[in-house]
Amino acid sequence: MENWQKDIAEIIETVADEVDRFFLGMGEMVDAFFELTEEITDQLQNTIAVEVDQYLQDLAEPILEVYWELEEVVGDVDPAFPYSVEASPQQNPACIGCRNYHGQVYGGNLLVCAMHPQGYEDETCPDWEQQDLGFRDEDF
Repeated sequence: MENWQKDIAEIIETVADEVDRFFLGMGEMVDAFFELTEEITDQLQNTIAVEVDQYLQDLAEPILEVYWELEEVVGDVDPAFPYSVEASPQQNPACIGCRNYHGQVYGGNLLVCAMHPQGYEDETCPDWEQQDLGFRDEDF
């Protein structure tokens, strides 16, 4: 092979090596760039998420306090929905512990039980039955 052909082959080989090194270096730079952006993204996401969460909490807290205060004033029962009322010594004392006691308020009207929808006036009810607590004699 002539000298000039040998020089061209060496030049081509040198260029190929340099191109290889260039692309290896670029690959390392791209990898480093992606790692750096991933770290920055994680830090920003954590920081921003915490700050946004705190901001929303600071924003919502006074609104919720007002809501809870209003709920205490208005009452925590919506008259449109049924709710329970326990029998007490002041209201329906004859029904305390009775299995027939229903004690649900519908549209503002208390349904005490099926036998006595308005409740029984005396201290003892003739239809009173012991409430079943789910215990069996074997349990004792």
